[in-house]
Amino acid sequence: MVSSDRLHVIDHPLVAHKLGILRDCDTSCTKFRNLVSELTTILAVEATRNVEVQDKPITTPVAPCVAKEVARGATVVSILRAGNGMLDGMLQLMPYAHVGFMGMYRNEETHKPVHYYQKLPASIVEDEVFLVDPMLATGGSSIDAITELRRLGVRRLTFLCMIAAPEGVEAVLSADPDVSIYTCALDDHLNENAYIVPGVGDAGDRIFNTLNVL
Repeated sequence: MVSSDRLHVIDHPLVAHKLGILRDCDTSCTKFRNLVSELTTILAVEATRNVEVQDKPITTPVAPCVAKEVARGATVVSILRAGNGMLDGMLQLMPYAHVGFMGMYRNEETHKPVHYYQKLPASIVEDEVFLVDPMLATGGSSIDAITELRRLGVRRLTFLCMIAAPEGVEAVLSADPDVSIYTCALDDHLNENAYIVPGVGDAGDRIFNTLNVL
């Protein structure tokens, strides 16, 4: 069993309820996509709990007061393509955030990530960075993305996913000593095809309705 103060599994009745619908193979693409967005916003609330804030003097309709505002910019980095399903949920909470993209796909024979695209905002080095991908399976894509972000100088980095496998969590936390993981569920294991069990199947296919596309 994975044990780390850098792993945060959201324990909430509504998260559990929504996850049950998300996992169901009879859940429609539209419903699946909406649930990913809803769960992402809940994850984002937890993952941003410790962001830096500063005082901001304002005037309410009743009196002046000192409010709080986020002190640092944010960038949400999507691991393509499935990570795009989490963008709306992140931006619902942080509409001010920049968005970056890292394109990777899994080689179905080696189960290792293949890079094909990268586009990141210039502010990323100074921002709070939130890396998103619905499934943390082997951890290969996540580790490659985290390694590249660190190479570019990113210091404040958090990884968010819907569902994680113990193997992937161990791999990511071992690969980077500072990254934290926020997830809605820690599942049982990976099968022989490196899919999370029980999981949801291929999250990208279910988000974008490409299960039967050639």
